[in-house]
Amino acid sequence: MGQASFTLFQFSDSSDISKWQVVNDGVMGGLSKGRISLNEEGKGVFQGFVSLENNGGFSLVQYSFKPKAVSDFTSLEIKLKGDGKKYQIRVKSSSSQYYNYAYTFETTGKWQTLSIPFKAFIPQFRGRQLNMPPYPGQEMGEVAILIGNKKAEEFRIELDHILLK
Repeated sequence: MGQASFTLFQFSDSSDISKWQVVNDGVMGGLSKGRISLNEEGKGVFQGFVSLENNGGFSLVQYSFKPKAVSDFTSLEIKLKGDGKKYQIRVKSSSSQYYNYAYTFETTGKWQTLSIPFKAFIPQFRGRQLNMPPYPGQEMGEVAILIGNKKAEEFRIELDHILLK
């Protein structure tokens, strides 16, 4: 094993969140709206509304970075506080990779720290599972959080940090 952990992103009141991009279902004609901001405590807040109108149904926020070798690590740790709804965390080996690796989790309404083994990330494209091995954990160039529960709903999730462990 290599180093103990590596911080991919730590939210604070001085964080530059300009590299966090929101992608709504408007890319397919949908009407969902999501936004990312920092709250008074310096936590990242991804919030908005998922609409099913016009074949919509999702909102995601993604953080792309120069692909990083991650073979010294075996899991992704994320500290967050959700709203009791289900979300997906997605990773890509590079931001240009057309498919992603996804892990679905439930939030509790309280702060929780999830430690997700790389092998728990399942390959998928547009929500459909691909017949490929799970995330190989060689390189990582993007992390995203998505909500898309096939229902119209408001959402809010607070983010503290994302680490490689």
